[in-house]
Amino acid sequence: MKESPGVVDLLGVLAYAELSAYARMTEDAATLAPSLADRAALSELAVTEYAHFRLLRDRLVELGADPDKAMSPYVAALEAWHAQTRPANWLQALVKTYVGDGIAHDFYREAARHLDPSIAGLVDEVLVDEGRSQFAVERVRAGIEADPTAGARLALWARRLVGEALSQAQQVAAARPELALLLVEAGGGQADISRLFAKLTEEHSKRMAALGL
Repeated sequence: MKESPGVVDLLGVLAYAELSAYARMTEDAATLAPSLADRAALSELAVTEYAHFRLLRDRLVELGADPDKAMSPYVAALEAWHAQTRPANWLQALVKTYVGDGIAHDFYREAARHLDPSIAGLVDEVLVDEGRSQFAVERVRAGIEADPTAGARLALWARRLVGEALSQAQQVAAARPELALLLVEAGGGQADISRLFAKLTEEHSKRMAALGL
C-alpha cells in the first residue's frame, strides 16, 4: 500500500459519512416516505450504506487504526451539515441524498485517485451508486410533474445543499491537513485545485439536469 498519513483520515471520514447516511436514510424512510413502497426502497438503500460502513471499519482495523478515533474528528462537521440541511419533506430528502451526497462522494473519489489501488478500489466500492440516483431522479421528476411549482423551490434547496457542503468541506480540510493534502495531490498541485473544483461543479450540473432542475 502507498503509505500516506491521509489514508486513515480519508477512510475515517468516509466511514462516518456512510454510518450517518444509514441513520439519515432510515429516519427519512420512516418519517417522510409517502408510501410503503418508497419506505421499503429507501430502507434498502440505507442497509447498503451500513454495509459500506462495515467495509471501511474493517479496513481501518486491518491498517492498525482504531475506527472510533479515525471517525471522531469528523463527527461535529458532518452532524452540523445534517442539522443545517434537514429536509422538510420527501422531495427535499431525495435531492439531499442525490445532490448533497453526490458532491461529497466526488470529493472522496478525487482524494483517493492516486492512492494504492487497494484503497482506491475500496473507496470506489463503497461509493458505488447502488440505484440511489435512479431512485431519486425518478421520484423527484415525478414530484415536479405533479407540482411544477416545486421545481424552483427544489433548485434553491439544491444550491443551499452545495453551499453548506463546501463550507463543511473547508472546515474539515482546515482541521485535517493530511486529508486536504490528498486533494492537492489529486489535482497535481495547488495551482490545479481550481480544475478539480471545476470538475466537481460540472458533475453537480449534470445531477441538477438529471433532476430537471
